[in-house]
Amino acid sequence: MEKKYDVTALGELLIDFTDSGKSQQGNPLLEANPGGAPCNVLSMLTRLGKSAAFIGKVGNDGFGHMLERTIQEQGIDASGLCFDDQVHTTLALVLKKENGDRDFSFYRNPGADIMLKEEEVRCDLIERSRIFHFGSLSLTDEPVITATLRAMDCAKKAGCLISFDPNLREPLWNSLDEAKAQIDWGMKQCDYLKISDNEITWFTGKEDYQEGIDFLFETYPNLSLITLSMGAEGSRACTRNITVDVPAFLQEGTIETTGAGDTFCACILNMILEHGMDRLDKDTLRQGLRFANAAASIVTTRKGALRVMPQKQEVIQFLAERD
Repeated sequence: MEKKYDVTALGELLIDFTDSGKSQQGNPLLEANPGGAPCNVLSMLTRLGKSAAFIGKVGNDGFGHMLERTIQEQGIDASGLCFDDQVHTTLALVLKKENGDRDFSFYRNPGADIMLKEEEVRCDLIERSRIFHFGSLSLTDEPVITATLRAMDCAKKAGCLISFDPNLREPLWNSLDEAKAQIDWGMKQCDYLKISDNEITWFTGKEDYQEGIDFLFETYPNLSLITLSMGAEGSRACTRNITVDVPAFLQEGTIETTGAGDTFCACILNMILEHGMDRLDKDTLRQGLRFANAAASIVTTRKGALRVMPQKQEVIQFLAERD
């Protein structure tokens, strides 16, 4: 079958209410930013000239229709987006802690994203895609768990390369044991794993990052590529016989890190699309990490994520100024 899409992603599409200062009365001001990790990834991919489609669910409300318009504006095919008449669009409050970390609070009990049903999954979009991407937030509750299983079955039968980002959000799980079990399932499905420093330590129990990566390769024979994002320490890419580290691009203008990991993930998927999973040598991985780190660094200087991803030429210029 002809592959119309480079990447189709399934998962959450929501509103991130992010800190935007204080009013004259001293009350916090919150900006309604379109978000959700899978669509953040797709948005960056469209900036890189790739074709993308999304499968998910929002409420049949003002926020839901705003999100539909937003992803269409980014060039993402929204024909797989469903609307729920009973459950509102999922909302997240993203506040910064004093140490700079983010504190997430979700209005999602339920939220429309978890109401996606098995029969609503557009398998035709997946079948016409080179890569299928998903995260763990579609594995927290039914019916979206069963919908994700259905999507994965479609992707496997169509021969898609599978990309997975655990994207752990503790408040959304009944327990961390349940989170670990579902993320384990996700690990068993994917060819490419994007994981962060705190996630690999939690999941593997290894304080040393390389020991954690080695554990994952040993435990999951399906894995071909692992990238590890390490915040200010940069990033690492590992195949079964190559390891590459690239430092981060730290900027004084950093505002927040929302969307940085998704930007990074999209750039790695772009590298895979352009070079092929079987032809990733050390130089290709190094250049891919450098580009991904640069794009992620740019996003940290902007509020929100989905609408503010950098253009390809902007990332190239950013790197040229630092050569």
